[in-house]
Amino acid sequence: MNIGDRVRLMHGKEQGVITRFLDNNLVEVAIDNDFTIPVMRREVVVIAPEEDQMFKNAPAPEPAKKEAPVVPSTAVAGIYVALVHQTPELLAVHLVNNSEYDLLFTYGEETDKGYRAQSNDKLTPKKTKVVAHLHLNDFEKWPDLVVQYLQHKASANTLLEPVTRKLKFKASSFYKSKKTAPVLQKEGYVFQLDSKPSLVNPDQIQEQLIESAAQAENIKVAVPNHEVDLHIEKLLPHEDPKKMSNSEILRQQLAAFQDNLDRALAANMHEIIFIHGTGNGVLKKEIQKVLSKNPHIKFFEDARKEKFGYGATRVQLK
Repeated sequence: MNIGDRVRLMHGKEQGVITRFLDNNLVEVAIDNDFTIPVMRREVVVIAPEEDQMFKNAPAPEPAKKEAPVVPSTAVAGIYVALVHQTPELLAVHLVNNSEYDLLFTYGEETDKGYRAQSNDKLTPKKTKVVAHLHLNDFEKWPDLVVQYLQHKASANTLLEPVTRKLKFKASSFYKSKKTAPVLQKEGYVFQLDSKPSLVNPDQIQEQLIESAAQAENIKVAVPNHEVDLHIEKLLPHEDPKKMSNSEILRQQLAAFQDNLDRALAANMHEIIFIHGTGNGVLKKEIQKVLSKNPHIKFFEDARKEKFGYGATRVQLK
């Protein structure tokens, strides 16, 4: 059972298409009359194309409707994403390899919560693959589609650059992209991911690596003070702390702490002290949480109590 399979509900007459796996036991099915429902996996069965002919009492097939001929695609060679209707509301996302190269690719989706990889595969020339399904009703919530790919050919004498492309959809341009999808020869919303394959010059790569290394050597890290005071009035002397929320103050303090810690590590310092005060202990707790997860920290402890009381943490760096 895979995404895109046509299925029938075992305890009903409805049929539809699997659009996503909700968990190990639950799938989402787009029913033909344009809505989706969650269904237990054990409650659906995949429909084989020949299924109706296996039953004697199956109704006679309706005469095939004459559809308007599909206009052959005039798309140039390249890599495309085509969104093609499976139902009026459901779109199948096809990756299209309309080129003479084999295509190694990964497909993922990016939202406010971050990136999530979905699939990877190899497409031979003039082939397509369904990588996802999207619901038109959820257009405003669609993720950004992220495709990474590498083209190659056994007999090729040139090296092509790997490519990463991200598709962000806007209603104003999305509906203007409707055309015949290459290879598929079906109408859909078509987006080309490449313009022209970029050739790789090995000598140029070597020069870029040498140049990057030289630039890295010239970067000088501003060494932080041995004692870093994280009190908000020290960090932002021109701001009124009374006009800031507790969460904003904490955010500023943690940002300053992380910046100074990073620069201390980059400068190969052996020790640094963060003065956080006593207060309610939240800042100290957050600092020590970060330090406990950093593999470059040898140890940390309360700084000299006779000088700082319990309001500072001494960090020993590896």
